[in-house]
Amino acid sequence: MRIGRTLAVAALFASVLQAQPPAGGQRFLLEEATIADLQQRMQSGRETSRSLVEQYLARIEAIDRRGPALRSVLESNPDALAIADQLDAERKSRGPRGPLHGIPILLKDNIATADKMMTTAGSLALAGTKPPKDAFIVERLRTAGVVILGKTNLSEWANIRSTHSSSGWSGRGGQTKNPYALDRNPSGSSSGSGAAIAANLAAVAVGTETDGSIVSPSNCNSLVGIKPTLGLLSRSGIVPIAHSQDTAGPMARTVADAAVLLAAMSGVDPDDSATRVGADPGVGPILSRGGRTRRSAPTDYSASLDANGLRGARIGVVRDKLFGYSVAADQLADAAIADMKRLGATVVDPVKIPTLGKFGQSEFEVLLFEFKADLNKYLIWLGPASPVHSLADVIAFNDAHKDQEMPYFGQEILKMAEKKGPLTDPKYKAALASNRQKARTLGIDAVMTQHKLDALFSPTGGVPWLIDLVNGDSSAANADAPSTITSVAGYPHITVPAGYFRGLPVGVSFFGRAWSEPTLIKLAYAYEQATKHRRPPTFAPTADLTKN
Repeated sequence: MRIGRTLAVAALFASVLQAQPPAGGQRFLLEEATIADLQQRMQSGRETSRSLVEQYLARIEAIDRRGPALRSVLESNPDALAIADQLDAERKSRGPRGPLHGIPILLKDNIATADKMMTTAGSLALAGTKPPKDAFIVERLRTAGVVILGKTNLSEWANIRSTHSSSGWSGRGGQTKNPYALDRNPSGSSSGSGAAIAANLAAVAVGTETDGSIVSPSNCNSLVGIKPTLGLLSRSGIVPIAHSQDTAGPMARTVADAAVLLAAMSGVDPDDSATRVGADPGVGPILSRGGRTRRSAPTDYSASLDANGLRGARIGVVRDKLFGYSVAADQLADAAIADMKRLGATVVDPVKIPTLGKFGQSEFEVLLFEFKADLNKYLIWLGPASPVHSLADVIAFNDAHKDQEMPYFGQEILKMAEKKGPLTDPKYKAALASNRQKARTLGIDAVMTQHKLDALFSPTGGVPWLIDLVNGDSSAANADAPSTITSVAGYPHITVPAGYFRGLPVGVSFFGRAWSEPTLIKLAYAYEQATKHRRPPTFAPTADLTKN
């Protein structure tokens, strides 16, 4: 913690250093604590929000800044203790607001907070800039009573800067490490959120995804990650890539915690038309299975937390393109299929999505067009206090600060985007419409209707790859994954821990139609409760080659 450390926190820091040596050592007192656990501790008087914040801040000092030095948290909130005190006083006088009252959380550093912290997307070009107001989801979280503990590192500009980037690296924060093996990549772009929650630096975190940036770091850090339906969560106040695919989402150690965080962030935002009932910019309404538009989010997902939720479910296994690139991932996914059958699911294996792999290049083209338009709009929103006001300014800043911003890789993708024209370009409009048709009507919707499915299933991704600041991410980072079709469609996707290979995490995915979050959460929860694969990281220096 850089600012405002009290004597009490300093004492906690010293105790954490003793109890938690760099290689892992004794357990952290709050290790693997769930939101419900933390609420019970506060309700009983064993802990307060302040004591939780103090312990997590000390943990960040010991594990993130020192010890293994994960570099997952860019900065701590200097007001965190004061906010916790206010929430503790409110709990005594009026009772808790809800399940998140007093809970310390982390936010990815592309989510605007109008406080003493910065919002930079990892770029030094935005260092020192204060957004004019909180992002809408931050307003929702503050209303729910969370304590925003700090901002997490990320792949700079959410990994749309270079064709040779290393996921988890930013000019502001350096390279984030994977807590399961410190020489392995945590994946991106929500790398800091993933590594931090895996390492128990907070209760839960918020990430963002355009294609894989929640589910992939969740896969590589043994977490539950939910990429929701486009429009369930507002994007206003979040540094964008592309409005047709961007969304925030929860990253947590359990399905129940992810569901609580998702519900708290949901809501209709006047500044984000995708959240309005019946609206879906560009292509008309997204239809539910019964053919009706569904826009209202449940106030909670408690009804979906059913340990018997797999019984009677019909799940289709997508083997074509989503299996076959990782022996380890295939083996763990096949074990998960056996578990689902044992738990009463009907598994249709295989099912084929005929459009898979047919829109990768056109997806990238859409992202380039939208990134230029959406980033320019966001930078104008920041106002005159921002040192950069356009994508062209960002490119110029990077050129002027090469030693800090481009020591390992360049900005080829930024330059590609800058060359694109307006969103009225017929090429852009045709690509967007075609991609959505292939991902939705001819893709996920078609196969689910054909086989009368409740969800689709596949591995989320392969095992974490080695950090490589010379060549950038390995081929494993770019293997076919369910995140592409769900992101292009704007449909929901949940990943859950499925086990380990050589001590490295692997997850499996449940995905399906628009607005099917309650169903997917139910399936993921039942699988999680029956298998309980997640275990905390050991901060090993490298993969354990003695394990299968």
